[in-house]
Amino acid sequence: MPQKFYIETLGCQMNVLDSELAASALNMMGMQQSNVPDDADVILFNTCSVRQHAEDKVYSALGRLKTWKTEKPFGILGVLGCMAQKDQKLVFQRAPHVDFVLGPGCLDVLAETISRLLAEKIRPSKTVCVSLNRTANAHPDVLDSFRQYNPERIVPAESDIPASLVRIMFGCNQFCSYCIVPFVRGPEQSRPPQDIINEVRHLAGQGTAKITLIGQTVNSYQYQEGERSVRLSDLLYRLSGITGIEQIDFVTMYPTGGRGKQHSPTGGGGQQHGPLGIDEDLLQAVRDLPNVLKHLHIPAQSGSDAVLKRMNRQYTAAFYRELVDRIYATIPGSTITSDFIVGFCGETDADFEQTVDLVKHCRFRNSFIFKYSERAGTKAAELYADDVPDEVKKFRHNRLLATQIEISRTNP
Repeated sequence: MPQKFYIETLGCQMNVLDSELAASALNMMGMQQSNVPDDADVILFNTCSVRQHAEDKVYSALGRLKTWKTEKPFGILGVLGCMAQKDQKLVFQRAPHVDFVLGPGCLDVLAETISRLLAEKIRPSKTVCVSLNRTANAHPDVLDSFRQYNPERIVPAESDIPASLVRIMFGCNQFCSYCIVPFVRGPEQSRPPQDIINEVRHLAGQGTAKITLIGQTVNSYQYQEGERSVRLSDLLYRLSGITGIEQIDFVTMYPTGGRGKQHSPTGGGGQQHGPLGIDEDLLQAVRDLPNVLKHLHIPAQSGSDAVLKRMNRQYTAAFYRELVDRIYATIPGSTITSDFIVGFCGETDADFEQTVDLVKHCRFRNSFIFKYSERAGTKAAELYADDVPDEVKKFRHNRLLATQIEISRTNP
């Protein structure tokens, strides 16, 4: 009887895709996926480190699996993803019954690791496979340690996923002061465009009609093909002509850029040096290509320049407003969604009111609103006090949410 595995996924679409790739790798080993952990021989948690709540949820779930591990001493319990990269051996201190941790840059060795552990009746040591520390090692070495993993996928016939996720780039170079992603996902790396095209064709050949291109900052996508720099707008044109692809979406973008072409130099295929603009070429591609959704997700995070500066966001509220106005003017009927953090370090009532004003001006279709929570290892935790009381964070969250709901209701 085939051995079974169970994967629980927390976090963003990057993790959703990583779990899909992990499942494909284990299926190719001859294992079957289980919908419940108790029935599994291998239990995996694909984790997120963006907020403390996500980590607390994982450690709580790991604690509850002590009984499972006692009943199945040869069962395998593994922690994947961003929390694995961040906490590393700390995972074993908090949950000694975990067998291995494996960071997002090491997904290519998951099947090998599980195969080895299943064959071992005695496991004398814990297994740790993580990428290099970004600040303590040379950039080329760090880049190599965050390995890309893009195997061919088989789309399940019973799949209810609305669109197939296609990763076009890895990592992040923005270093927002509140965010740990650049440290756990590594430097920006863009995939070769032909690899992406081949993957989309492969998915279309299995009946996939909708794809979502994903990256931490997709408008940073840039790959050097000889003398030509291929950007996101170029990639959209190439993908839009693939037979069978009826809809293309992409997330998430960083709000920067200008009105014209922007060709930032690269240090070779797939390496970036800062975000490319949400420029006219990209907006016109979205406007003119019939199978590209006329929707853009562009996190603003705050409407206050003072807060944006402390967040290390490289734009002003006025720039963001102008960008939104330009999008609406260029792409008639387009919609925009955004992200906001309320209660960030030092945020005053006046700062918050500027955020409310930004939401009213931009008339987003929807906004995802979060209360700030301090993350160890970030610059915000190092430099600023988390000085906004929780009751104020809750009030601002509810107020901004109510503002957005009213906009969504009157402008669906």
